[in-house]
Amino acid sequence: MCGRFNQTASGEEIAEAFSLDEAPALAPRYNIAPTQPVAVVGVQPKTGRRGLATLTWGLVPHTSLGGERGFINARAETAWEKASFREAFARRRCLIPATGFYEWQKVDPKRRQPWLIRLAAGRLFAFAGLWEPPPAAGGPPTCTILTTEPNDLAARVHDRMPVILDPADYGRWLDPAATLPAEVRPLLRAYPADLMTAFPVTTAVNNPAFDDPACLTPA
Repeated sequence: MCGRFNQTASGEEIAEAFSLDEAPALAPRYNIAPTQPVAVVGVQPKTGRRGLATLTWGLVPHTSLGGERGFINARAETAWEKASFREAFARRRCLIPATGFYEWQKVDPKRRQPWLIRLAAGRLFAFAGLWEPPPAAGGPPTCTILTTEPNDLAARVHDRMPVILDPADYGRWLDPAATLPAEVRPLLRAYPADLMTAFPVTTAVNNPAFDDPACLTPA
């Protein structure tokens, strides 16, 4: 799964990476947790251009009548056929900008060590995401991150990893005309291990209230 990530790129970097018309005003975030607001890139229905919005991390189907916990992740292998994600997979795909994500390695029965996993070049990237409009019972629009089998690097820490899209595939993933699963499922694969790096970080990351540059420092 992917239960925590960071996004420290500037608004100008995000605008350039995702071909946005304007640079958003974004503060760096070092420890983004479920139920928190996240920046999401998608295609605006009225203009057909890319825009950035703030959604809550934890997808709640828009048909929900309340009391349902949000899905922070969806399995890339099956999301397209699950009732909770089927419509979003076909019509509401998005990019979730990030600069790294955290996974926890089981050290012993009582202790888990957090690791930071990111691109070796340290650059901005995007998770493959799905989003939903506000549910029928009320609430904010929501989103989820797709996950897949890990590459060799991530497998040292966890048995799943988020789907990181190749920038060349951003347009195809966001294309509103691509409504059939077969058109986009080939994009949902593990990012090459040789282009990534991973290292243990402070256990302060365990606390979602700890949002500090120290999250990025090797332990």
